[in-house]
Amino acid sequence: MTHLKELITDSEAAGKRLDQWLAAALGPELSRSRVQSLIADGHVTVNGAPARETKQKLREGMTITIALPEPEPAEPQPENIPLDILYEDDDLIVVNKPAGLVVHPGNGNWTGTLVNALIYHCGDTLSGIGGIRRPGIVHRLDKDTSGVMVVAKNDHAHRHLSAQFADHGRTGELERCYVALVWGMMERPQGTIETYLGRSHRDRTKQAVVDEMRDDARYAITHYATIEKFGPREDATALASLVECRLETGRTHQIRVHMAHIGHPLVGDMDYGSAYKTKANKLAEPLKEAVNGFTRQALHAAQLAFEHPTTNAIMSFESPMPGDMSDLVEKFWLYAK
Repeated sequence: MTHLKELITDSEAAGKRLDQWLAAALGPELSRSRVQSLIADGHVTVNGAPARETKQKLREGMTITIALPEPEPAEPQPENIPLDILYEDDDLIVVNKPAGLVVHPGNGNWTGTLVNALIYHCGDTLSGIGGIRRPGIVHRLDKDTSGVMVVAKNDHAHRHLSAQFADHGRTGELERCYVALVWGMMERPQGTIETYLGRSHRDRTKQAVVDEMRDDARYAITHYATIEKFGPREDATALASLVECRLETGRTHQIRVHMAHIGHPLVGDMDYGSAYKTKANKLAEPLKEAVNGFTRQALHAAQLAFEHPTTNAIMSFESPMPGDMSDLVEKFWLYAK
């Protein structure tokens, strides 16, 4: 159950940041970081409208409402969920995550996650992260994105792998390669997309291309290359393309936002490509049925390479497209005209 708390700003609030004033007004009840999280998740309104940013400046007489979610369990519990394990040793575990599996417990998904499954599977082999017996998540895949993930089993591995992902492979061996099925055909067969990404003002659960001066702006780079196009080959009117995407940064929803930004959203992506629903409805059967029946973004983490935190050996893992996505690609190959 959600609890609502309402506050009215006084003269001392004038000119102050929303997060700063709220943290002070609520005292020890909520930390400033917790207040910032509530604002980011859309749980704070100012005069009835969702708060725009943590740094929003206040005036006297504003009505601020905070929706406080019910407290959730502090630590995830083990659950016997099947895992497709590609590799495992004392330091790390590499899994092939299926589409539909949330990586980490969070709002609305406190059970049934990859972390719950790993705690059950790894058991006593988890020496823990930060003194707690839990797996170390160093990178994530969206719930409906499938493919290769590496997870740390101890503090040493966690620090080493986290540093590699923070470096984005600029000076090390880290490499992340995805395959995506997108609408249309790229203007150039290969290229690089460079933008700044931040939280969307229209929907705070989504990301958007934003001005680099925004507080939450994060530099994002995606390199892409067309693998195959489906439809007329003689001109630039291909119906869809299979694209390889290599990440130089790893921002939330990066590939999905970048592909939509250049006019080629992922097939099945209702968050960033909903306008293409009408395009799908114009397809001939059985391609139309296949596209409408594909209820996730067509994105798969096909390859992951990194340096082992203890042996320093270069580890490389590949995962073929799962059945639902490979079937969809085959339908485009057979029926896109």
